[in-house]
Amino acid sequence: MPMNVILLERVPKLGQMGDVVKVKPGFARNYLLPQKKALRATKDNITYFESQRKTLEAQNLERRQEAEAVGGKMSDLKVIIIRQASEALQLYGSVTSRDIADGAAAAGVNIERSQVELDKPIKALGEHKIKIHLHPEVAVEISVIVARSADEAEFLAKGGRLVAETERAAMEAAEAAQRAADQAAALFEAKSAEAKAAEGEETEAAAEEAPADQK
Repeated sequence: MPMNVILLERVPKLGQMGDVVKVKPGFARNYLLPQKKALRATKDNITYFESQRKTLEAQNLERRQEAEAVGGKMSDLKVIIIRQASEALQLYGSVTSRDIADGAAAAGVNIERSQVELDKPIKALGEHKIKIHLHPEVAVEISVIVARSADEAEFLAKGGRLVAETERAAMEAAEAAQRAADQAAALFEAKSAEAKAAEGEETEAAAEEAPADQK
């Protein structure tokens, strides 16, 4: 049976501060209530919220401004994570929100794993754009670069693109086929030009040898 709660801050896909919303009891008990993001929407709690609304809004504004300042410093953040991977660029394992939080800490930025928006673990090499929630109303996108070495990470950071061995083989085969086709076309054009030149020479010779009354 749904539970009515009053939100103490904005919760994505749920509502804004002060909204009374219906949620699943487990979601309320395991997340919203212990994280102090909401209160049970009892008469006493609603009255309490209204008496504290201005204070809560001021505190929220201050935290949002702090988050925006931090977000401005994180806009160019690139988190480097070194992992082993197959020739198909697939990781032997995966990169989780905890790994990203640890990588950010190594880069000098402290974030919680709960702030990392990651629908599913990263399982491939490359540069991945990940959203970090610094505040219910502030999010910033950072680059998470998963590579097999520091040199490979630098290559990716500069906009490089890794190619799987199977894709590389297919690309090389396609390039070889294109070169062969270009060479065949060039050879055909050269022979055509030679044939036309020879035909022109034969025509001139025939014209010179023709009797005067046929010229």
